[in-house]
Amino acid sequence: MHISEITHPNQLHGLSIRQLQQIARQIRDKHLQTVAATGGHLGPGLGVVELTLGLYQTLDLDRDKVIWDVGHQAYPHKLITGRYNDFHTLRQKDGVAGYLKRCENKFDHFGAGHASTSISAALGMALARDIKGEKFKVAAIIGDGALTGGMALEAINHAGHLPRTNLIVVLNDNEMSISPNVGAIPRYLNKMRLSEPVQFFTDNIEEQFKQIPFLGESLSPELERVKEGMKRLAVPKVGAVFEELGFTYMGPVDGHNLEELIHTFQQAHQMGGPVLVHVGTVKGKGYEIAEKDRVGYHAQSPFNLSTGKAIPSNKPKPPSYSKVFAHTLVKLAEQNPKIIGITAAMATGTGLDKLQAKLPNQYIDVGIAEQHAVTLAAGLACEGMRPVAAIYSTFLQRAYDQIVHDVCIQNLPVFFCLDRAGIVGADGPTHQGMYDIAYLRCIPNMVLMAPKDEAELQRMVVTGINHTGPIAMRFPRGNSYGVPLMEEGWEALEIGKGEMLRHGNDVLLLGYGTMVHPALQTAEILSEHGIEATVVNARFVKPLDTELILPLAEKIGRVVTLEEGCIPGGFGSAVAEALLDADVVVPVKRIGVPDVLVDHAQPHESKAALGLSSSQIAERVLQAFFGQQESAVVQQS
Repeated sequence: MHISEITHPNQLHGLSIRQLQQIARQIRDKHLQTVAATGGHLGPGLGVVELTLGLYQTLDLDRDKVIWDVGHQAYPHKLITGRYNDFHTLRQKDGVAGYLKRCENKFDHFGAGHASTSISAALGMALARDIKGEKFKVAAIIGDGALTGGMALEAINHAGHLPRTNLIVVLNDNEMSISPNVGAIPRYLNKMRLSEPVQFFTDNIEEQFKQIPFLGESLSPELERVKEGMKRLAVPKVGAVFEELGFTYMGPVDGHNLEELIHTFQQAHQMGGPVLVHVGTVKGKGYEIAEKDRVGYHAQSPFNLSTGKAIPSNKPKPPSYSKVFAHTLVKLAEQNPKIIGITAAMATGTGLDKLQAKLPNQYIDVGIAEQHAVTLAAGLACEGMRPVAAIYSTFLQRAYDQIVHDVCIQNLPVFFCLDRAGIVGADGPTHQGMYDIAYLRCIPNMVLMAPKDEAELQRMVVTGINHTGPIAMRFPRGNSYGVPLMEEGWEALEIGKGEMLRHGNDVLLLGYGTMVHPALQTAEILSEHGIEATVVNARFVKPLDTELILPLAEKIGRVVTLEEGCIPGGFGSAVAEALLDADVVVPVKRIGVPDVLVDHAQPHESKAALGLSSSQIAERVLQAFFGQQESAVVQQS
């Protein structure tokens, strides 16, 4: 059977180990060919091919439910659930999503983009099943570092309290998240991986008892209890922690041995209550280059399969914002030992791996634990340190109460650096950094800023470290503009002060962060239509530079706000509120991301769909304020 013929996972039933191994090879080939062409997550999916096939052969997927964690592990799942023929569209506009989406496929039972959610969701489904009196199996697959997240531990704590609730948790233990795992739990799991499996020692206890002459073919209830007691005595050698928490522990199991996996899963399905199956896998399995560099090949841009090298760009690109941020932070940290960089398992993504390499004593990786990261930073700040929490915008959402309760209420100098703010592209709605302006703007004591380019980012890093209270800086994914940078001597910005970039009397364009340059481009297009715009780089959304903005708005009489974030509660809302509070009654056009989810696509495709290109913005301004309904502005883009 070829994998292209598989449209339903139940077609795996009855296949021999050899046939499954052939399908495993086909999955890896398709996975590698696709990611090499489109880019995407590579190592995680390659590591769970046999795990997926082994588990799915033991389930009836018309009834049973599998809940995946961090959905980038689930590429093999996608390939055997009817998406093989469309898999070449992975992470492209209107194509197969890079994560799990309930609306994409009936076998995607729960959306998964962020980590550590699968056990909670699976337990909820198992409880609903029992309440309704239904009969189906529920399995949660957690891995790629997700067990370091507090939410997963909360779910284990709850599930272990429910001995009558049947639930299987499959721990895909590849010793990694994106970077190597940190913490006591991964260290414990590593010890277990290196231990001899013992659960199979107990499998034949009954047969051994039957060989005792006076017992015959049956065991008395008393001896049945002795048998179960022997199992409990054997298992804790490896899985003591999970057994103590109320789980039946099985493992560690070789995650690339299909026969052993199938046997183990069959046994797990026969047990009552919560069961944890510990599966040891190799991230990047089957592609030697990825196996040797598990961090670098967690995800890749398009690359050459034979060499593993990224396909070079046609022309040189300026450095990424993340790289400029990291370089600047390292330079400052070399001069100030109180600066401590904090990441939540995203060292390479945020650039803090540079800080780790240069100043390891001023670097902390807490694992996939954003809540802990924020309160840890608050504790550091209490003792006079200058913590810099570098966390993606979408991931900081997970620590909202800690931002409010532990940092802002106590007015502590924690510097939040929000990478991947705005439209991130192919990762889709779970990763778009849309909401940080709105969710941070409403918190007392918080200062919010965003640079127009990488040179201003350098100055904002200094501003954030020097500030005496909570402060956040958002910056986008991807390459910067290529403006000249300084190696040192950066000056802090005055808090709450914007920057006038262009003068005009017809319309006021207020740009924030990544939308400042489009504002300038829009002004040039409008000028060709005889309309002259004033352009302001707001720099700060909180505090807003009302001393600059209000007089200009009152004088010019037409205001446009531009932001790469959600319109509700965002930068435009802040400007409108300031005008309203000051009794400045002028029309305001807010341009940003409307109240919709932004799906996976290239950033320029998403911006075009949302009307955020410079030509589209000019068109909207002309229509809103100058009655030019049929201008040819869009054709100039």
